[in-house]
Formats: sequence, structure tokens, C-alpha cells
Amino acid sequence: MNRHSFISRNKRELSVALSYLVLLVLVALLAPTFFHPANLRDLAVNNASVLIVACGMTLVILTGEIDISVGSQFAICTYAAGLLAKSGLPLVVLILTVVLIGAVMGAVGGLLVARLGIPSIVATLALMVIWRDALRWGSEGAWIQGLPQNFQWFGLGQTYGEVLVVVAALIVFAAIAWSLHRLGAGRFFYAVGSDAEAARLAGIDSQFVKHNAFVIMGALTGLAALLNAIRFSIVPGNAGIGLELKAIAAVVVGGTAITGGRGTVTGTLIGVALLGTIGPALTFVGINSFWEKAIQGTIILAAVVSDVLMTRLSTRRQYRLAN
Repeated sequence: MNRHSFISRNKRELSVALSYLVLLVLVALLAPTFFHPANLRDLAVNNASVLIVACGMTLVILTGEIDISVGSQFAICTYAAGLLAKSGLPLVVLILTVVLIGAVMGAVGGLLVARLGIPSIVATLALMVIWRDALRWGSEGAWIQGLPQNFQWFGLGQTYGEVLVVVAALIVFAAIAWSLHRLGAGRFFYAVGSDAEAARLAGIDSQFVKHNAFVIMGALTGLAALLNAIRFSIVPGNAGIGLELKAIAAVVVGGTAITGGRGTVTGTLIGVALLGTIGPALTFVGINSFWEKAIQGTIILAAVVSDVLMTRLSTRRQYRLAN
């Protein structure tokens, strides 16, 4: 692949990476203490769970769907992790169980969207409310305390525990990136998102692919919830609020088309880094943190507008070539 072809195929990812680089340069000039190792470590740990969820969200959006129930799924998996840990369940069994709970909730969404044909934004909006209210009713708003010592950081201590959380997120990222580009099953997500009917004619079960995307999304949400829960000595009953926005924003800002069929998890990684850096950077620079959401919203809007314009230009170009 020549350089021109590489730049053409990765234009969105490169533009986001350039934006992130510009942000880092500005912060370096205005507040060099931002790059203190302790702050960079906290930044990585705080965004590790977001990266895992965003990787799963990338798969869902690649198929042309969306899942806005992940924040509520995250809350239930977090609470389940606390309950299971307090019951004395072995760590390996606990991990598998929490991931399974997430996968089952994802499968419910996949059933509604892929099998029953309910629009994903409607189905997952309903599930978002159902899961959150079910947790509120079941927990009565109580937080879980008195967790066993081997639950926090999996008994490794904070230093090694933080390394584990970040490494786990990077392994998930690498595994999905490799699968999307090296496995035939990974290419199915692109095919279904680009043209579900054409994919069906090519022998791809679009419903199966979409359902699997939601299942994987749920499983990764469960894993992310567990890795976030072990950071604290108590487990709240309201975790994951706003997580769906963070994940979807990172995916869209990272260059994945909201209509599906185009995007990479590398772009998602850059999107997570960019959006996750804005808030702390504003604090270090001395700007009111209330501007964080406004800036993030502007970036998201710019990314969506850019995607729409690129799609229109591509359509017009294809039309001219055909005529």
C-alpha cells in the first residue's frame, strides 16, 4: 500500500490524531505539569473501561446499529460484581459470571433489534430505562460495602492493579482490531453495515452478525464494569451514568460512520484519548471544567457533519462516474 492510498483510507483517523496532537502541544505550552507521570497514569486508568466499551460499540455501529443501554448494563454488572465478590465467589468464576451477565443483557438487545426488527435506538432506549430502574428497585439505592480485600485490584495492590486494568483494555483493543482485519467473521461487520441486502446475497446472515455484535458489546461492558469496580472499596448503585454518550462519541469522533460499514477501532482509541483528555486538560490550563461538555459536543457535531459531507461527496462522485 503506497502512502497516498494509506492517507486516503485513513483520512478520518489521521485528522483526529492530528487534532489530538495539537491539543497535547497546546497543553504542553500552557500547563506542562499535565504530563506528570502520575497524571498520565490516572488518565489511562480512568479511560480504560471507556475504551473497552467503545471497542464493543464500534462493532455495533459498524453494523449500522447503536446501543444506548450500555450505561445501564454497566451499572448492573458493577453491582453484580460487588454482590458476587461479597458472597465469596472465586475470582475466576466471578469474572466469567460478570462477563456472562453482560453478554446476556447484550443478547436481549440483539434479539429485539436483529431478530424482531425493532429500531436499535428505540429498543436500547427502552432497555436503558428497564435495566436502570430494575437495578434501582432491586438495590433500593444501597451501595455495597464490606468487600473482601482480594476484590479491590484483585489483591494485586494499586500499582499492579492499575497496570492490569490498562493492559486488559489494550488487549481487548488489539484483539478486536486484529479480528476486524484478519478474520473473515470480522469483515462481516463491515459488509452488513455497508449493505445488509448485498451481504445477505453473498451468504452472510445479517441478523446473526448484528446479534453477535450486541452480545460482544454486552460481554465487553461486563468486563469493563468489573475492571472499574475493583478500583474502589465500595460498589455504587448508580455506576455508568453517561457512559453510553462517552462510548458513542469516541466511536463517531474516531471516524466510524454512524450509518455503519466504515471505521476502525484505532480511530476509536484515538477518540477515547481525545475526549478523555479534554476535561483534565481544561483543569490544568485553568479553564472552567463546565466547558468540557460543550467542547466535546462541538467535536462530536463536527465529526458527524464531516461524515455526512464525505458521504454526499462520495455519492456524487460515484454518480458522475456512472454517467
